[in-house]
Amino acid sequence: MQRDEMLAYCLAKPGAWVDQPWENDEVVKVGSRIFAFLGNPETGTVGVKCGANREIADEWLHRYPDDASVMAYLGRSGWNTLRLAGAIPADELYEAVDASYEAVVRKLPKRERPAGA
Repeated sequence: MQRDEMLAYCLAKPGAWVDQPWENDEVVKVGSRIFAFLGNPETGTVGVKCGANREIADEWLHRYPDDASVMAYLGRSGWNTLRLAGAIPADELYEAVDASYEAVVRKLPKRERPAGA
């Protein structure tokens, strides 16, 4: 999967928008919160919330040891970095983004939740 495909998929979510909080690093937010870290164009990864806790998120590490890793700084909260051009099938990458988006939307204040989310 290419980075532009993943970005387009993320932006198709209700209320999704791109932000660049750090130089050359893009994230996709819903409301005021990030649900996907795309980094800079060369990274070829997406950082998503893969579970409510580290134990659940670790399932990705066991299934895809070469293509999934604990995300720096947010890993203890269930965030992983997934490689886009590795062994993880595209449909599983999309499902991971869907789950991350849903987890973030659930925690948004009602006034920030997009219609249709």
